[in-house]
Amino acid sequence: MTETRNRGRRIVLASGSPRRRELLAKMGYEFDVCTTDVDETAFGAPEEQVRELARRKADAACALCPDAVVIAADTLVALDGRTLGKPADDAEAMDMLRALSGRAHDVFTGLCVTDTRTGRRALCAVGTRVVFRALTEDELRAYVATGEPRDKAGAYAIQGGAGAFVEAFEGSFNNVIGLPTERLRDILDEMLG
Repeated sequence: MTETRNRGRRIVLASGSPRRRELLAKMGYEFDVCTTDVDETAFGAPEEQVRELARRKADAACALCPDAVVIAADTLVALDGRTLGKPADDAEAMDMLRALSGRAHDVFTGLCVTDTRTGRRALCAVGTRVVFRALTEDELRAYVATGEPRDKAGAYAIQGGAGAFVEAFEGSFNNVIGLPTERLRDILDEMLG
């Protein structure tokens, strides 16, 4: 099955995220992981930021992984034009979650897929609208105490404990986790021929 899905090509995921690894594996692809350190400072609209960061990650991995199809992604949460990345500490996680309480926000994932053999590249940003119900301070403290928000954009994991905070969402659920699998499948189907 993996040979058919990969169509004989090596696929490299340029991410250390266990969530992205799990989502890509569920899609049926066999892949290697290549993590890189890139400058994660970006400016502009949230969609521009995630595209730029995904492109940087892909470029760094492409240099290390010749003759592969490289997949890179970057996710952030946007609220009122302000981007929320990963919280620096529990206090910042509390502040982020308070800001999201009872509000709609957008989750953007930049996706960059590059075929190092041909130079073909697909670069896009996928957005999902998420609405949180109003949260109590006790709920926020209990959630932050789990440690789950520490390495998550916007300080929450929709697939984890924060799933109970979600009143509604519009778009790709997997995009909120960190990999827009529907769009990625389309790109890989086209790129792998």
